[in-house]
Amino acid sequence: MTQHETLFIGGEWIAPSSGQTITVVSASSEEVIGSVPEAQEADVDAAVGAARRAFDDPTGWATWEPSARAVVLERFAGALERRGGEIARLVSAQNGMPVAISTAFEGAFPAVLLRYYAGVIKEAVFEEERPALMGGTTVVRRSPIGVVGAIVPWNFPQSLAAFKYAPALAAGCTLVIKPSPETVLDSVLVAEAAVEAGVPAGVINFVPAGREVGAYLVSHPGVDKISFTGSTAAGRSIGETCGRLLRPVTLELGGKSAAIVLDDADLDLATIGEKLFQATLLNNGQTCFLGTRVLAPRSRYAEVVEVFAALAGSLKVGDALDASTQIGPMASDRQRDRVEGYIAKGKAEGARVVVGGGRPAGQDRGWFVEPTIFADVDNNHTIAQEEIFGPVLSLIPYSDVDDAVRIANDSDFGLGGTVWTRDKERGLGVARRVQTGTIGVNTYLPDPTAPFGGVKASGLGRELGPESIGHYQQIQSIYT
Repeated sequence: MTQHETLFIGGEWIAPSSGQTITVVSASSEEVIGSVPEAQEADVDAAVGAARRAFDDPTGWATWEPSARAVVLERFAGALERRGGEIARLVSAQNGMPVAISTAFEGAFPAVLLRYYAGVIKEAVFEEERPALMGGTTVVRRSPIGVVGAIVPWNFPQSLAAFKYAPALAAGCTLVIKPSPETVLDSVLVAEAAVEAGVPAGVINFVPAGREVGAYLVSHPGVDKISFTGSTAAGRSIGETCGRLLRPVTLELGGKSAAIVLDDADLDLATIGEKLFQATLLNNGQTCFLGTRVLAPRSRYAEVVEVFAALAGSLKVGDALDASTQIGPMASDRQRDRVEGYIAKGKAEGARVVVGGGRPAGQDRGWFVEPTIFADVDNNHTIAQEEIFGPVLSLIPYSDVDDAVRIANDSDFGLGGTVWTRDKERGLGVARRVQTGTIGVNTYLPDPTAPFGGVKASGLGRELGPESIGHYQQIQSIYT
């Protein structure tokens, strides 16, 4: 059997428990491009068992000196880099991410994170003595939490997997990773890289599967923590299960972020176009943190509409594997149906389509949607309140800065956001008033050194930054 016919569990490629498979279809051509075994509950049992044995081993990964784990993380990073081009190509073929974007993110970012956390643990303090107020001392220990169930979405499958496994491995945990059924081919290359790097058997295991098997992993008695990225609805269900089990959980969920254009903003696309695109339409709009609600001052509203219409109208829509493509297809026909349903709701509720609103001409195959700009949107409209996850922006007018902040905070979500202004200090002042986990001034891109995550319905906990390692540790106090 080939690696595409087996599951990576316990450091080996093993036969699946059943003959069921996941067939992968190209988002650009609708042609079958591969398949992998679909993990069943018995396979999850085997993967959790392997991770548990690797964690409980008295000389295993959890007991290694941080500097020794760091060496393996650095080798893992190098092995992933050598496969970066192929990983990027596979991700783009599966989910429609333009290959120029997948090369920068999916092909490169996981190695960056592994090297970052290798550096963090070389300097981190895992045990310290503190003077006790009542006399004596207290030893405070930070030890790995155990077996981590990591559930990864399809939109940035490799970057978001690395958000989880890089700090978890650095902390000394073992993992069972469940890729999304839409993006499973690339995980084979990651498993190969782990073997090449000398990651010990059982430390990383992959169980590609759908929601039902994912739910089984969440509730598995051998799992000590869950880390999930995905929809808010799925996150609520996972949170309920983990709450009942008193199991730690990190949830990075949906968003409906606000891009606040202040009245002094530079709106020259030659100057800000690339960063504006990155903050509002990156990865075909299939990005949780994007500023899909654009808040514009009434004094410049018509100008803002023209700028975004020009931006959207200038983007090249096409095959995800074409290096010049800026907007590729939706990840699936179901996702395209969802996006088109929201476009229909926007029209029905009275918003005005300025650009797009349909399927691009000349794209007879693939799940394409035109970049779409809605003007005259009220913040109470469905398209302003619910996450669409496609290349659709809602332009909402505001009267003054207080009104802009009120509209930005009038949302169930709080994940990302931006403020656009010529005055950085003014932008920082507005940013501090927005109820969100992350926000940028004239730019937006999550940074590995800083915590990333949301408030309200956008999730619980944080990923990235040195703080993320703490989410994969438990603390013990020893009084002496």
